[in-house]
Amino acid sequence: MTEAATVRRSRITPEREAELYEAVLDLLREVGYDALTMDAVAARTRSSKATLYRQWGGKPELVVRAMRHNKPGEISEVDTGTLRGDLHALLAREDDCTMAQNSALMRGVAMALHQNPDLRQAFREQLVEPEMAEFRRLLQRAVDRGEIRADCPALEFLVHMMVGGFATRTLLDDQPPTRAFLTSYIDAVMLPALGVSPTP
Repeated sequence: MTEAATVRRSRITPEREAELYEAVLDLLREVGYDALTMDAVAARTRSSKATLYRQWGGKPELVVRAMRHNKPGEISEVDTGTLRGDLHALLAREDDCTMAQNSALMRGVAMALHQNPDLRQAFREQLVEPEMAEFRRLLQRAVDRGEIRADCPALEFLVHMMVGGFATRTLLDDQPPTRAFLTSYIDAVMLPALGVSPTP
C-alpha cells in the first residue's frame, strides 16, 4: 500500500471500515468472489462505488483486507508455554459458528484464487505470508523449549496440516469444521507428526 492510499483510507472511521468489511464478507459467503461486485458492495453499505475504489483500489484489495480484518489477532501473541497449549488456544479464539463462516469464506475465494492473479497476489502478501511467519515464530518457541527437534521434517508442514484438516472437513465429511474436530485432529495427527506428546 502506498502512503497516499493509507492517508485516503484514514478518512473512514474504524467503525465504518469494520462495517464495510463485514458487508464484503457477507457478500462473499453468499455469492462467491466472482459474482461479488463493487456495485453490490456499494449498495449493501450505502457507499459510492467511487469511494470504494478510492479507498481500496479494486475488488481484490478490498476482499483481502476484509478477510484480514476478520482475523482474531496475531498467532504468535498466543503463548501458553507449550505447543499443544498454543494450538488449542488458537482454536479457542473462534467458536464453531465462526469456523463455519470462515469455511464458507474460503469456499467463496478458493476457485478465484487460481484464476485471478491480482487476488492471489494480495492474498499471499496480506494473509498467507504473514500467517506463515507467525506460525514459524510459534514453532520456533517450541523448538527453543526443546519440545520439537530443530531437524524435525514435519516442521515445515504444520500449516499445511492445519489448513488441510480445516479445508477438507466439508469436502470429505460434508460437515463444517468444529473446535472439537480440529482439537482431535491436532492431538491425533499434528502433534505426533512433530514428535510432541498429545497429552498435557
